[in-house]
Amino acid sequence: MSFNFKLSFPTFNGNELAYTRQAIQSGMLATSGEFIDRFEEKFNKRLKTHQIVALNSGTSALHLALVLLGVGKGDEVLCQSFTFCASANPVIYLGAKPIFIDSEKDTWNISPELLEDAILNRLANGKKPKAIVLVHLFGMPAKMNEILAIAKKYQIPVLEDAAEAVGSEYNDQLCGSLAEIGIFSFNGNKILSAGGGGALVSNSTAVIQKAKYLSTQAREDLPYYQHLEIGYNYKMNNLSAAIGLAQLEQLEGFIAKRRQINSTYRELFSNLPGVSFQNELAESRSNFWLTAILIDDQITGFSNDQLRVSFMKNGIESRFLWKPLHLQPVYREIQFFGGTVSQSLFQKGICLPSSSDLTYDDQERIVEIVYKELAKTF
Repeated sequence: MSFNFKLSFPTFNGNELAYTRQAIQSGMLATSGEFIDRFEEKFNKRLKTHQIVALNSGTSALHLALVLLGVGKGDEVLCQSFTFCASANPVIYLGAKPIFIDSEKDTWNISPELLEDAILNRLANGKKPKAIVLVHLFGMPAKMNEILAIAKKYQIPVLEDAAEAVGSEYNDQLCGSLAEIGIFSFNGNKILSAGGGGALVSNSTAVIQKAKYLSTQAREDLPYYQHLEIGYNYKMNNLSAAIGLAQLEQLEGFIAKRRQINSTYRELFSNLPGVSFQNELAESRSNFWLTAILIDDQITGFSNDQLRVSFMKNGIESRFLWKPLHLQPVYREIQFFGGTVSQSLFQKGICLPSSSDLTYDDQERIVEIVYKELAKTF
């Protein structure tokens, strides 16, 4: 159905049209061209300590990152359970096995304590994890100091999934640039949209060179096609890069607007018991790609699903939080470390419209639906 208020709709108010027209006129629409170079160069300036390879999706970036970390058949990879399946599916692609970890209650991201419990368990069973995949959920930075300290203690590399966290910061560093390898997504609904696209970043020049090589089918630098390794068709195309570059030029404005939207929701819900938000740590600055809330139906008298249906009837798009991966039928045999935190988040949570063009009046109309639901309970 058509929604008047969309969950996360891209905003194209910059040079998107001009740049895509230039890309089309150049005839360079595939995996080489001026805009790919310009997009990577501009993003590199933001990263400071890291370099970027522009790819065709965040999932491709995750898969490629795991390849670069040496993950293969029979390996185990520790993964956040409370996230989208793309964070764990590439582990399966490589013949490895994900091990799922529950969330902590503040940021809703991977629990450092349970992460260490899982590592100790696997070591006791003679199986050292090959990598750790953490996610900055809805743009909220995870507890990186604790997680990186644990990873260093046991010498396990970290893959930082910042697909939802473009522009988010932790201790004044960009999320995605805090670990050995990071990835981003520029999908149609992300805060920076290239229509489709992703990126892999690293502070290792060798890793970046290898990523570029593998992402272009591992073609040797010869006047004919020769391949010494299996590669992938993962490079971003020039047309997507043109859109991505125009979006990157506006990123700070997008982040400021989404943070304002989150602040407004908190203000409008401040007098409603039973509604709570993700906690932003003092050292964090979330891009608030999506604003999500928890509904305690014992207090409000209505559930997240009742609210979702009411929103839908009023032309307001919303959605549940991620169903934890350890509860997904496809992963029912996978080992899980934790309790019921992520399950409870799924059962109580709902994502609110967070598009950058949302106005204060729009948000008042959205929150009014919540108060109408509350009124039904009295």
